[in-house]
Amino acid sequence: MNARLASCRGGYQWPTTCRKNNTISPDPVAIRIAHTADAVIVRPLRMKSIETRVAAMKRKAAMEKDGKGYGQRDSDTLRERFALSVLRAISRLPLSLIHRFGTCIGRLLLKIPNKQRRNALINVRLCFPHLDTAQALAFRRRSFLEYGKTYSEVAYLWLRPTRKVLSLVREVSGGELLHRHDGRGVIVLSPHLGAWELAGLYLSTQGPTTTLYKPQPELDWLIREVRGRAGAELAPTDRQGIRKLMQALQRGEYVGILPDQEPRMSPGSVFAPFFGIPALTVLLINRLARKTGARVIFLFAIRLPRARGFHIHCLPAPVGIDSKDEITGATALNRGIEDAINTCPEQYLWAYKRFRRCPHGMPKVYQGPL
Repeated sequence: MNARLASCRGGYQWPTTCRKNNTISPDPVAIRIAHTADAVIVRPLRMKSIETRVAAMKRKAAMEKDGKGYGQRDSDTLRERFALSVLRAISRLPLSLIHRFGTCIGRLLLKIPNKQRRNALINVRLCFPHLDTAQALAFRRRSFLEYGKTYSEVAYLWLRPTRKVLSLVREVSGGELLHRHDGRGVIVLSPHLGAWELAGLYLSTQGPTTTLYKPQPELDWLIREVRGRAGAELAPTDRQGIRKLMQALQRGEYVGILPDQEPRMSPGSVFAPFFGIPALTVLLINRLARKTGARVIFLFAIRLPRARGFHIHCLPAPVGIDSKDEITGATALNRGIEDAINTCPEQYLWAYKRFRRCPHGMPKVYQGPL
């Protein structure tokens, strides 16, 4: 198939990226990808103001509907208007100031009794039993300073122009793992480590990408727009979404998944060790890899000191992640997440209740004073 040419502003022309041969635009940072029936037409990103971009998102969301009703509700509720106002205000600030603000939020959360503070300490003690009490508390303190930065920078990563956000990537280690020379699809796993929103955005600039996401009752239209603004197609966490992931891998494309969310108790999950503790682990990744022959890698964005940007890391998945034995596959998956976390342990989301569901007969973990 002859590559068509898509016209760009400034007189330049970019070659079409074709699904059949998986060719990639020469400048993936500055493009917008629009999918058509047989090709992905590449266009330059337009640098719109935040207000214009949000208004366009809302108009688009008002016309979209899905099977579960997400995206249909009025996006002008009081809570959504307030949330958008806060996001817009924060996104206008310099990243260094946003990170200082996030550090203050983290310190505040450490002083006020709350479940996140308790759960984080429980997780640290479970996963790093060699730490004494003083070391565990110091580790939690460092992690909460990063915790505040993680959520305060979301507005910046969502609403700033795509080119500006991607310019924060200062270094990429292991980027050769993203190559698709053999024609196989690649399952890219991004744990809740560092700036996972930036990791997903970076992945979608590397070629055709389908990302698994959980629809939300509020601001779902905003999440879908910002995560898909560089060309990624979002697949909901249902049968139709899983089918989209399979089809993307069979075409030799990228599939992005957050691998460390606790699934429901079902035939699609098993208990496997995570830092030596039984954790309910999803089997979707193992099954996708076995059925499609796709490679599996980890990709995450580590925050650099003093708001200097981010360092993208790509790591190979451990051997056995595509094993026919599902427990072996789940164990390899968790070992890969551990390897990613050990790159920068403080930037992992330790407040998340990863061990909420326990094997039969084991006591509940998240109990005790706040």
